[in-house]
Amino acid sequence: VIEAKRWGLPHTEGLAQAKQYAHKLGVRYTYSTNGQRIYGVDMATGKEGDVAAYPSPEELWKMTFANANDWRDRFAEVPFEDRGGTWGSRYYQDIAVNNVLEAIADGQQRILLTLATGTGKTFIAFQLAWKLFHSRWNLADWKTGSRDAGRRPRILFLADRNILADQAYNAFSAFPEDALVRIAPDDIRKKGRVPKNGSVFFTIFQTFMSGPSTKQSLPPGRGKVRMGVEIQSVSAASTPSLTLPLHGGGDGSSGESLVDIQPERTFNFGEYPPDFFDFIVIDECHRGGANDEGTWRGILEYFKPAVQLGLTATPKLTDNVDTYAYFGDPVYVYSLKEGINDGFLTPFRVKQFATTLDEYTYTSDDKLVEGEIESGKHYEEKDFNRTIEIEARERYRVKLFMDSIDQREKTLVFCANQAHAALVRDLINQAKTSSDPNYCVRVTANDGERGEQFLREFQDNEKTIPTILTTSQKLSTGVDARNVRNIVLMRPVNSMIEFKQIIGRGTRLFDGKDYFTIFDFVQAHKMFNDPEWDGEPIAVDSDYGDKSPAPKLPPVAKEPRPEYETKQKARIKLADGKERTIQHIAVTTFWGQDGKPLSAAQFLELLFGKLPEFFKDEDELRAIWSMPDTRKKLLEGLAEKGFGKDQLTEMQKIIDAENSDLFDVLAHVSFALQPITREERAGRAIAIINAHFNSKQQSFLDFVLSHYVKVGVEELDQEKLRPLLLLKYHDSISEAVADLGNPEDIGKVFMGFQKYLYQEVGA
Repeated sequence: VIEAKRWGLPHTEGLAQAKQYAHKLGVRYTYSTNGQRIYGVDMATGKEGDVAAYPSPEELWKMTFANANDWRDRFAEVPFEDRGGTWGSRYYQDIAVNNVLEAIADGQQRILLTLATGTGKTFIAFQLAWKLFHSRWNLADWKTGSRDAGRRPRILFLADRNILADQAYNAFSAFPEDALVRIAPDDIRKKGRVPKNGSVFFTIFQTFMSGPSTKQSLPPGRGKVRMGVEIQSVSAASTPSLTLPLHGGGDGSSGESLVDIQPERTFNFGEYPPDFFDFIVIDECHRGGANDEGTWRGILEYFKPAVQLGLTATPKLTDNVDTYAYFGDPVYVYSLKEGINDGFLTPFRVKQFATTLDEYTYTSDDKLVEGEIESGKHYEEKDFNRTIEIEARERYRVKLFMDSIDQREKTLVFCANQAHAALVRDLINQAKTSSDPNYCVRVTANDGERGEQFLREFQDNEKTIPTILTTSQKLSTGVDARNVRNIVLMRPVNSMIEFKQIIGRGTRLFDGKDYFTIFDFVQAHKMFNDPEWDGEPIAVDSDYGDKSPAPKLPPVAKEPRPEYETKQKARIKLADGKERTIQHIAVTTFWGQDGKPLSAAQFLELLFGKLPEFFKDEDELRAIWSMPDTRKKLLEGLAEKGFGKDQLTEMQKIIDAENSDLFDVLAHVSFALQPITREERAGRAIAIINAHFNSKQQSFLDFVLSHYVKVGVEELDQEKLRPLLLLKYHDSISEAVADLGNPEDIGKVFMGFQKYLYQEVGA
């Protein structure tokens, strides 16, 4: 990094910036100069001082990598794939790729990357695979230290959902077609074997955990066997728990233990030799892949010889500590805060709702439709749509957020379970303004391939239908839908990992998307105050494995299978009087990159930059805004500084002031004045206006104000006077003159009344 300042400043004037940039970019050497002298810093050793000249590229390479490493050099010779210059990488993606390759070159076998949702982990995985593929890196040459370019590596991309594996497969399209292999159950059944011809393989854990049952000597039922690695089947077709022995201990040790089993079963991944794959990428690895209690851990143990890269969006927390124990410290971390600060992720606001039915106590005037209810029992948020259902409550909540959003914007709604997601879907479709029957659809485990198709259509930014998806668990992670504008929380969020993943559904950038909105019915926003929100990873005990096994933690919650309720929910129909009197309050808050609350002015400054100071105080703004000519000049000046009509309109939406005057937006941002609606502003001013004008003038001004309330402040522009007169007097200017006086007098009335409209209350 070189930070250059102008000739007349000291050559170390930019030194602090140079160090800051070098730290951010992970660069070892940085320089500050004024064009005459050069000051250099080694960020690794702390050595700094004047230097005679900058190092050449070759010298810099040798300075950075003093010890020769053939693989590092070979990786560096392979350029990033940019699809002819149309697919540029971001600085942090370059750092992540380089740090992983450096770890591989240094012989590290377990590697972790921690990057916030939406920052392009699949892109990073692609670039890594590209460099490994074209440098012909493979396990055999890597372990022997051979300098001869050997065979192409075999790379496995392992996910836990088909949509993620498909997304990755499509993202790797720059590879030769015969290099890519999608491992699918139907293909395995059809061919009778797993595919082995290829270089980059994509599959999900569930496919690897599938396989035909085999005959065995044990009688049906349960028995004892010795085994090295224990795996539990997650196949939907399997019965409750299926445990099996693998080939030895997985690491060459005996590792024997006695376990209960049901009839044995072979698994698809066992058809590959343990050293078949050279490099394995585990997507969303915090969701169970590295979990010592997880159902997929055995796969990673089986392919122990491979270099394994874990990708996660979550720093080390209590409920994913074993992931960090398995992979070790991340070689690179890029947080949500950094992503928003750098402009690579979208900031957000939170709209909190509280209603008079957030909690409920049954009384005899309400009707029990089905199930059983305890009279006097107090039901809280966690109980709703699990043990008790009140459709009127859900309908009211749906109406609240449907009235608050632009119904053309793509929206995700998180519900308590699949049945609740179906109910909310139906209520949204009953409240929608769209005529399309698939405006809102449910996407859960029960929806199968049709749900997956709806999700693909939702992700397609060229399609507008479906517009809203309801779900329970399925869409909380890994859904690459860049144009999500609203996230609605209608169920509690019980873990920080899940909360961050849900927030990540909205952070992806999209053209024209300045921010997104979280509609919070369950007080989830309180999690922003948790110190784990966007926290840094904490120290990891590196003595994991033979010496210190990972902590035993509950498995990560998965999308529930089709539901068969053991106890019927109590369904309540409210007494008519209660349903009609449900009330609510709403509060909009803004959140900074570090999870701290912001004022509306700070949030708008984050989005658009600082509002130019065209007025020194509130009185001057009122004076300027009260006259059509000075107001027009102000708006033109703001537009020149980047605050045109579109930006000001967006500001209105952000502070929930769409029905307010643009004056209210400027006053709120600049002086924290509470916006009022145009209707309220006109109502406040009407008595003052009537005191200064005669009855015919009042009639005309009432007409003008009705258009102002309906359309906006542009109806008060000087250019709108003639069209308004023609509209009011049915195209007869002579009638207008007869009522209001000559054109000059009419102009004075039109301009003169506006000062009363913007006069401070009580003045």
